[in-house]
Amino acid sequence: MKLVTAKEMKALDVQAQNDYAMPGILLMDNAAQAVAEAVHEALTGLEGERVVIFCGGGNNGGDGLGAARWLQSYGVSVRAFIVGATLDAVQGDAAMELAMFTKAGGRVEALSTEDDWVLAELAASKADVLVDALLGTGFHGELEGDVLRACELLNKSEKYILAVDVPTGVNADNGAVSENAVRADHTVTMALVKTGLLLYPGREYCGDIELADISMPVKLVEEYQSDKYRLTDEIVRELLPLRKANAHKGDAGRVVICAGSPGYTGAAALASDAAVKAGAGLVSLYTPLSSRDVLAIKLTEVMVHGLLERMPGILGGGAASDVASSAEAADVLAIGPGLGTSESTKEAVRTILQKITTPVVIDADALTALAGHTEILAAMQAQKVLTPHPGEMARLTGLEIAEIEADRINVAKKYAEQWQAIVVLKGAPTVIGCPNGTVYVNSTGNSSLATGGSGDVLTGIIAGLAAQEISLQEAAICGVYLHGLAAELTGIDIGLAAGELSALLPQAREQVLYGAEAE
Repeated sequence: MKLVTAKEMKALDVQAQNDYAMPGILLMDNAAQAVAEAVHEALTGLEGERVVIFCGGGNNGGDGLGAARWLQSYGVSVRAFIVGATLDAVQGDAAMELAMFTKAGGRVEALSTEDDWVLAELAASKADVLVDALLGTGFHGELEGDVLRACELLNKSEKYILAVDVPTGVNADNGAVSENAVRADHTVTMALVKTGLLLYPGREYCGDIELADISMPVKLVEEYQSDKYRLTDEIVRELLPLRKANAHKGDAGRVVICAGSPGYTGAAALASDAAVKAGAGLVSLYTPLSSRDVLAIKLTEVMVHGLLERMPGILGGGAASDVASSAEAADVLAIGPGLGTSESTKEAVRTILQKITTPVVIDADALTALAGHTEILAAMQAQKVLTPHPGEMARLTGLEIAEIEADRINVAKKYAEQWQAIVVLKGAPTVIGCPNGTVYVNSTGNSSLATGGSGDVLTGIIAGLAAQEISLQEAAICGVYLHGLAAELTGIDIGLAAGELSALLPQAREQVLYGAEAE
């Protein structure tokens, strides 16, 4: 699913009108009808019949006024208030919607005096559904004046709230929110989903998100060269590797994992088991010698090899060469989970990464080894996926965690291009930046993933998929999506053990390939 910023959506609107002869009022009225239908459905669920719509003076308000007319034609009792403008100040297509509604007998009042506000509060208190049609995609910064007052009224109402395109006070591009931004129960967004609706904290303000078809020219939307996508079953289904009926384990790919140290063997076990459950044919784990016996007991289906140590848990001379030579005979290497952060181990990691040509998934302690040495990434011969959480990304880039969280899409995009790597920026939602500038925003997962070891499982999934004759980028896309879907299939938000994710991977994969009936 293609995603857009507010600026990109505006450009598409203009192109639809200029190049495809689509009248702006037609697009607006189609949006208005979609809003009206969503409100009418909500009223049915609430067994209600009264709607109050708060409209700005721009196009978002025009959508609201058009929705008022459509609702009136459905027999709904509807009332509209103009906020921050007089009736005469409403311009363009919105003015046409205002005229059509009033000529059809609709009630529209501008909020200009204290008495007007008292009237609006009374009307809102008696309504079943309130509609936020104040600002839409044009908002950025902080709410103020009458618009702020209207948002406060909406939020204090405790009524069902439907937002038009974007809840007022939510930045349509990055999901930043102003104080007192409208908290909607349902958001109807037009033509294409705006990136800010999917990014926190804005996502929390949207409620259920509905994408409305407003009859934008199909050719225009299909040919639009977006560099941002929301992951869906359809996208992942096209990428997932399939297996021949007569395949053997060698055909299913070979994974080498370098992970684990005393006290952190769980990370290595989780990543290795996930690679198996993701479908890899053969998985070999290389771990410090002092961890080998423990991991050999934990892992039944994985071949476990010990690496030379300087002292227990710290990789020593020859370890880097052993891992690099084994990786060169495999389809993919995953390195980092629980490996340790001693200087000797970090130097071994950097040596391995500079030697290999095999595609590699770099996670956890291997990312720590690259902090201050990111020039290695651009110089590497191997294709690479980095899987940092925001703290690890901060160490790699020098940015503050808050900066990263406030601009997840652009941060992932920038460093994927700079490092010529696939950057899986973990979080809610996980964002995948690709070397060519394309960005994918994940749509699966829940708060159950906030548990130790879930990142190690993701590393194993990506490695296991990459071994099966798909590209590293495709493996990252599919791996992130399946990881989140497996979490959803647990049916819980709290109390997940990371190892449970791997057990659900086959089911998640079947569901993507064959639909819900695979459950």
